[in-house]
Amino acid sequence: MDINKIYSDWCENAVEDSDLVSELKEINGNDNEIYERFYTSLKFGTAGLRGIIGAGTNRMNIYVVRQATQGLANYIINKYGSGSVAISHDSRIKADLFMIEAARVLAANGIKVYITKELQPTPVLSYLVRYFKCRAGIMVTASHNPAAYNGYKAYGEDGCQMTDDAATAVYNEITKLDIFNDVKITDFDSALKSGIIEYIDEKVYETYLEKVMEQQVNPGICNGADLKVVYTPLNGAGNKLVRKILNRIGVTDITVVKEQELPDGNFTTCPYPNPEIKEALAKGLELCEKEQPDLLLATDPDADRVGIAVKDYDGSYRLITGNEDGVMLTNYILSCKKANNQLPENPVVVKTIVTTKLINKLCEKYGCELKNVLTGFKYIGEVILNLEKEHEENRFVFGFEESYGYLSGTYVRDKDAVVASMLVCEMAAYYKKQGKSLAEVIDGLYEEFGYYLNSTYAFEFDGAAGMQKMSEIMSSVRDNIPQSVDKYKVIKVCDYLLKKENDILTGETTDIDLPKSNVISLNLEGDNAVIIRPSGTEPKIKLYITAVGSDRNDAQKICEALVKSSKAILGIE
Repeated sequence: MDINKIYSDWCENAVEDSDLVSELKEINGNDNEIYERFYTSLKFGTAGLRGIIGAGTNRMNIYVVRQATQGLANYIINKYGSGSVAISHDSRIKADLFMIEAARVLAANGIKVYITKELQPTPVLSYLVRYFKCRAGIMVTASHNPAAYNGYKAYGEDGCQMTDDAATAVYNEITKLDIFNDVKITDFDSALKSGIIEYIDEKVYETYLEKVMEQQVNPGICNGADLKVVYTPLNGAGNKLVRKILNRIGVTDITVVKEQELPDGNFTTCPYPNPEIKEALAKGLELCEKEQPDLLLATDPDADRVGIAVKDYDGSYRLITGNEDGVMLTNYILSCKKANNQLPENPVVVKTIVTTKLINKLCEKYGCELKNVLTGFKYIGEVILNLEKEHEENRFVFGFEESYGYLSGTYVRDKDAVVASMLVCEMAAYYKKQGKSLAEVIDGLYEEFGYYLNSTYAFEFDGAAGMQKMSEIMSSVRDNIPQSVDKYKVIKVCDYLLKKENDILTGETTDIDLPKSNVISLNLEGDNAVIIRPSGTEPKIKLYITAVGSDRNDAQKICEALVKSSKAILGIE
């Protein structure tokens, strides 16, 4: 690969975006900067594309978006002959531009395009794919990444993010294309006038909200509950629809964090707009001290995930983890549906392999089938699709992942912060009418089942050298499985890349019936666990720790010991 030649080609051809032109001039003669932008191409996978906005094959820009979309167009034409695609975007920098560029390429290939007039939540895009019976969908978003990033999520005709086979097929098409010479493109205004590109009517979003409303567990419970909420959309796409749905269920006392209310891809008050991170909720927590609400809601920039904080016993605000919220919602839905005789026969709850094992206890209590899937909500959507094929989609009760993603209902096939925000408020109102706070609810579940402390740790490995280091670490762990982590013996090893589960106690090895994924799970004594997984969207290795104790302090001590030992195993300082 002649990186300098590729750079020269870009200097000659990438002339339509003035920002790219300026950047290419600025890095002239800087070999390190040129290398970082051109040493590889952003790889199209099950998460689509994601990268820093800028010039180069290893950056997000109009040319990379066009090339990916031409590959998607070729895939659709090869597989279906023709079809349509829905596209939307969130508040990210250049997100609306990337949406339009993708629409221009699809229209040039004779593919009908439905696009949104303004930013919309990611779950709405999933809904639009199903509503219009599209062959695919595109959501321009980098989810919770810092402001420097943007991305491109691709969806299949079922409304799920593309799974491995489809993503591989699209990627193979992309790799055949010269980024400048092999991409078809048409004039946007002309395509809009001809009707091959069409803006989506506002009435369609109303049908989405109706589907969300159908997921209420106790309709009307919020009326008279005097529930007080502080809400922040973190300068993203959730502002309008979340507030609409809360008003409809009777939550009218909503105070919005003004600095984070309007779309702003710079995220100036929360550099990491991720509801998993306390700093992202700082403005919301400040407002809570003033307003004294029952809870704080925070949706991420593309509004597919929601984080919450609840009033604690002493009047301060306790951050609730994604696992804790998921456990409470599962318990609320199952207990109320059972009491109301609305629980379907053979109900199904779905969680990812890195999500709390406390949910196992709830499913045992309520006679639910629990399905474990790989990390990524597309796999939860795939379970719904398989149930649908058997005409059993009504069995699906709830799906969630530890990273604050939740779904009730089958109207979309992705996590949905709009329905999750509705259910959190409904749950809070339900217990408030019983004189209980959500802090008391989660603590009651810990008392009943044991204190499951689930913690996630991420270690960054930036640049080309970082990716190589991550690969070496995973290979080393795989080749040298530890006998114990701290003082806790390893009793079972699940290697999701090799698709093998090894029971250390019995010596039995069984196959894992899930797609391949570079994940290693070490199950330890006492229901403790360590899961090691490279991120699919960021240059990070993640550790998922499960520490089970008699109370929080006990579990925290176990967790700290497991983290220290795990870092030594990974060779991380």
